[in-house]
Amino acid sequence: MTLPILDFAVVIVYLAAMVAMGFYLGRKGQTPDHYMRAGGSIPGWAVGISIFGTYVSSISFLALPGKSAGGNWNPFVFSLGIPLAAWIAVRWFVPFYRRSGEVSAYHHLEERFGPWARTYAVLCYLLTQLARMGAIMYLLALAMAPLTGWSLTTLILVTGVITILYTLIGGIEAVIWADVVQSFVLIGGALACMVLLIIGMPRGPGQLFEIAARNDKFSLGSFGPSLAQPTFWVVLIYGLFINLQNLGIDQSYVQRYATARSDSAARKSVWLGGLLYLPVSAVFLFIGTALFAYYTAQPELLPAGLDLKSKSDAIFPHFINSALPAGVTGLVIAAVFAAAQSTLASSINCSATLLLCDIYRRYFRPKADGRESMTVLRLATLGFGIAGTLVAIAMIQVKSALDAWWELASIFSGGMLGLFLLGLISRHAKNAAAATGVAAGVMAILWMSLSPKLSDQWAAWRSPFHNFMVIVIGTLVILLVGLLLSCHKQKPPAHSPQASHTGSNPP
Repeated sequence: MTLPILDFAVVIVYLAAMVAMGFYLGRKGQTPDHYMRAGGSIPGWAVGISIFGTYVSSISFLALPGKSAGGNWNPFVFSLGIPLAAWIAVRWFVPFYRRSGEVSAYHHLEERFGPWARTYAVLCYLLTQLARMGAIMYLLALAMAPLTGWSLTTLILVTGVITILYTLIGGIEAVIWADVVQSFVLIGGALACMVLLIIGMPRGPGQLFEIAARNDKFSLGSFGPSLAQPTFWVVLIYGLFINLQNLGIDQSYVQRYATARSDSAARKSVWLGGLLYLPVSAVFLFIGTALFAYYTAQPELLPAGLDLKSKSDAIFPHFINSALPAGVTGLVIAAVFAAAQSTLASSINCSATLLLCDIYRRYFRPKADGRESMTVLRLATLGFGIAGTLVAIAMIQVKSALDAWWELASIFSGGMLGLFLLGLISRHAKNAAAATGVAAGVMAILWMSLSPKLSDQWAAWRSPFHNFMVIVIGTLVILLVGLLLSCHKQKPPAHSPQASHTGSNPP
């Protein structure tokens, strides 16, 4: 397909606006503090919308409609874990980070458990973000190629170059304000699709709900006790842990807390960003349900070989390509770009921040001045942006190898939440207890992630749990092992001087 001139113009105007915003916000001299924290000057509502924008990637924009078109609303249960995770983050994590004054989410781990913990968390984050950037750009290109007529490589390069430009020039301030614009574009594109699907039903909106209800499309999944299937309870607990990891320890979110004007603004941003995702994710899922009803009522509109169940992920791109009026198609394509760029820009800026704060200043130049720090930040921004783009291009040829890399990165990052919770819950957990807990947790995560791939002769060793339980069980293993070891070492022997001392003990 060659993109019509009006749609092409909409996409070009959007991409040009992102670059212009970066130049506008970067027109003044930048300091490291401004580049990483925007000088703590961003209003809470903008930080909140930016948090929402980071939640939504192009994968969500395209995958959630595909999930509900081919299945039901079971993925929405993931979003139901956000309110509790947001409350925990607002109650404990946000005040902690704001008090510390550090822009790095992982700086305090060195004081708590030693240098290994800080470096472990940073390397896990950098690895997962690099893999994530590549996956998002590759999947975006895969979905957009049939709509635009551009090659995969061209789409990846356009996405990468535009995102690198405004992130490199404007820093975190450009990332946040671009997120605000991108979020409105994203929501506008989704709402336009939803309305057109509703009014496009042959017998009116009622037919949509009739077909959906008849096929149980609004189901939230089974309420059974099984931990081997994505039941309501499994997805709910998975959503709680993932959302707690996002809002509590992920640098992409923690760095935004530091940009807010006040503690109150930071707390409000968590509620706004997290709770905004709830209705928007429902819109994405409703689009998928509406697509199912739309093409069930009008099967002649589907080309041969495109099935509502087996190829549900391709239904939404087909609708964008064939059913949207001129201009709206460009808006939706811009919305998909927006969803991708919001996540990519955040990953790039936050990775550069950690490289400066936790690697360069920690191990090489602790007294680096502002000019030197800005040079490192810009080079790191450029380097991570280029590396993510190259990973995406590599996925065109060696996707299976990079899928394995993405899986391993997810495995090792699974230990981060347990380590944070151990430090938060237990004042007595020390280096050895934390290291042992992380080792035990990573082993549990490796077993649960890799054992399903064992041959039949090793079937008895396969994990019986659904893969959504990996982060849940891995986190709990780290936490429980660390707590048990710290409690064991905390209590002195009965004959020790501390045990015989009659004075009051410190709290």
